[in-house]
Amino acid sequence: MKFLTEDDIERLHIEIIDASGGAHGVRDRGRINSAVTSQKQAVFGEELYKSIYEKAAVLTRGIVKDRPFIDGNKRTGVTAGLLFMELNGYDMAALIDRELEEFTMHIAINNPEISEIAAWFKRYSKEPEK
Repeated sequence: MKFLTEDDIERLHIEIIDASGGAHGVRDRGRINSAVTSQKQAVFGEELYKSIYEKAAVLTRGIVKDRPFIDGNKRTGVTAGLLFMELNGYDMAALIDRELEEFTMHIAINNPEISEIAAWFKRYSKEPEK
């Protein structure tokens, strides 16, 4: 499985701000680290987030809710989750912009469980052909 690094997330944030506006800058690098490393978190030697959908969900929620950037946290968080899925061969083309925006706001406002976010990623993705 391929993972985004902290540097990847920061570059993604810069690209998003350049393309859509807002303020550049990192508020807290530790929160970026937390979002990235949480995907690989283990408890008693067992992966906490086993599926690719859960890993995308925890990355997305970590950036959206922990707000590591001065601006653009929702855009960066959801784009990071989508990019992570695509990096691992999943097609996210079925996703409509309005649904993406609505669910991102749902994450920001309602703090859904990882399982709900993971189910959303699964619903809108197509697994890679083997």
